[in-house]
Order: sequence, then structure tokens, then C-alpha cells
Amino acid sequence: MKKYIEDRAVEIANYIIESNATVRQAAKKFGISKSTVHKDCAERLAQVNPALAAEVRKVLDVNKAERHIRGGLATKEKYLHTEN
Repeated sequence: MKKYIEDRAVEIANYIIESNATVRQAAKKFGISKSTVHKDCAERLAQVNPALAAEVRKVLDVNKAERHIRGGLATKEKYLHTEN
């Protein structure tokens, strides 16, 4: 694996852990796709830094468990601002 990919994976993981960010938020911040963020955090990071990979996995698991709640809140907010 190339060095810049390893560095990017570590940088993304640190960002997710520090800011409790979602995959989507990290992708937007770093200007890459959600698939790349997920692959960096789930596969590549485990090879580079297993301890950091475990930490970021915890944050991503919490985000995954809460995503249906965020979606419901976004829908509620959307309909609060629309006219009937």
C-alpha cells in the first residue's frame, strides 16, 4: 500500500474519533467518496494501525446504530419547514 493512502487512512480515523463524525461527514471533509472512507477505515487501517482501527470501528458502529434516528429527525425537520 502506498504511503499517502496509509497517511490518509490514519488522518480520516483521527478525524472521525475526535469529532464523532459519520462516514458521510468525513467524506465531505476530505473530498473523497463514502466508499473510500469506509474502505480506509475498515480494511486499510487494520493493516497500518490495528488499535486505531478498533477505536474508529466503535465510533462507526455507534453511528450505524443511530442512523435511523438521524434520518427520522431530518425528515421531521424537512416537513416542519414545508407549507401545507
